[in-house]
Amino acid sequence: MSSSDDVASGCKRTSWPEVVGLTIKEAKEIILMDKPDADIVVVPVGSAVTEDFRPNRVRIFVGTVAEIPHVG
Repeated sequence: MSSSDDVASGCKRTSWPEVVGLTIKEAKEIILMDKPDADIVVVPVGSAVTEDFRPNRVRIFVGTVAEIPHVG
């Protein structure tokens, strides 16, 4: 279902699978287009997070190594 389908049907999005693989900035822009009041929190993969539900919070889990680590 696309965001336009969600808007047309009155549904509010709760996930954004299309942002997987994008930069944090790009992901935030897309999420904010659908949910302008989102409180976006960037969290390293594997971090402990609270289990409380906040309807405006969207967590972006990040943690892929992008380049070869090296000394220097």
